[in-house]
Amino acid sequence: MSAIGAVSSCFCLRSGVWLLKPGMQMSSFGLHTAARCAAKDYYEVLVLGGGAGGIAMSARMKRKVGAGNVAVVEPSKTHYYQPLWTLVGGGAKQLAASARPMGSVMPKGVEWIKSQVTALDPDKNCVWLENDVKVSYKYLIIALGISLHYEKIKGLPEGFNHPKIGSNYSAQTVEKTWRALRDFKEGNAIFTFPNTPVKCAGAPQKIMYLSDAYLRKTGKRSKANIMFNTSLGVIFGVKKYADALLEVIKDRNLTVNYKHNLIEVRADKQEAVFENVDKPGVTEVHQYEMLHVTPPMGPPPVLINSPVSDESGWVDVDKETLQHKKYPNVFGIGDCTNLPTSKTAAAVAAQSGVLDKTISLVMKNELPVKKYDGYTSCPLVTGYNKVILAEFDYNAQPLETFPIDQSKERATMYHMKADMMPLLYWNALLKGYWGGPAPVRKLMHLGLK
Repeated sequence: MSAIGAVSSCFCLRSGVWLLKPGMQMSSFGLHTAARCAAKDYYEVLVLGGGAGGIAMSARMKRKVGAGNVAVVEPSKTHYYQPLWTLVGGGAKQLAASARPMGSVMPKGVEWIKSQVTALDPDKNCVWLENDVKVSYKYLIIALGISLHYEKIKGLPEGFNHPKIGSNYSAQTVEKTWRALRDFKEGNAIFTFPNTPVKCAGAPQKIMYLSDAYLRKTGKRSKANIMFNTSLGVIFGVKKYADALLEVIKDRNLTVNYKHNLIEVRADKQEAVFENVDKPGVTEVHQYEMLHVTPPMGPPPVLINSPVSDESGWVDVDKETLQHKKYPNVFGIGDCTNLPTSKTAAAVAAQSGVLDKTISLVMKNELPVKKYDGYTSCPLVTGYNKVILAEFDYNAQPLETFPIDQSKERATMYHMKADMMPLLYWNALLKGYWGGPAPVRKLMHLGLK
């Protein structure tokens, strides 16, 4: 995995497959389809996925072609704002605050097809859903997110039935993280990072910093050995922010073990087994009092060996326009694509603005001109009132919004992450009005001239 894979935003996208058991009931909104199959067999714009990218683009497309001409395929009844889960796992926010009924975020009048995509046939401009339902389209937007694979770690997911183990990547396990932290007595607190691409890749170490702060607050820090076992060879892929994080790690006496990949959890014995990435077969067993697991991840199964995907299973799009490299009426956004940047919804926000302009020009038979620069962001939570705001581009170079040193821990950035960004997510990004901070950045820097 490249160094850029170590950087990410807390704007995360979709839940895992096996763990997505909605905690909220869906109610009726607008003109959404009530059946599990399509209300029609053809739409001008068909969107696959009801995560941040799918909802944002369906809102934009509704304004472009009319609500009745747009449909979203999404089986889940609940939409989660997952960036909040870092704070839920640290006991600073409630899980309920991150969830809303899917119907409440679906643009009014857009058809909600409550089904799952089973196959894509871009040569015939159609997709297949459950029960052999076929839906055709003029334009297709793929926003299927990324799949979690806890089962690729021996002993999981059944290990979550035991105490002292949690994961901030699932609605079903994030509160177990807080329980494990709250019940910590003495021993190793271990935080993991897998040997795969991941979404919200800053999250595994954010919960480590929050855990350190909580244990200090409760007088237990002297009894804890806090370890970050990562499969990567760096703490962060952008040097400016990596240097700042290494100072935090040093100041707080945290241990980082590079090239350590979690391969097994023996939850009944409270043991975690790690393999040396550079020496396959060489393993270490660590006893834990608390274990936070970041699962292996990969493309959704329907995309593997699909005509729209590259050899690894990611949607194969142009990195500047987000238009598919082979099928000009197919587009991708977010975690499911092979864009060489972090898989985050901060990236999705910037991508949505570019993709909106790309599709507008394609609809006019013109060539796309707007270019996505790989922008993403990561509010690196380093305490209950501290955040390092990392922003960067395709080249892992800082691309900052504010005229300050964003590598410094700041309380203002924590409040932006904890309080302002959820409002921006629900009320601007999902409604198709937020295309990333580029306009703000431009105004900020013009004001300095």
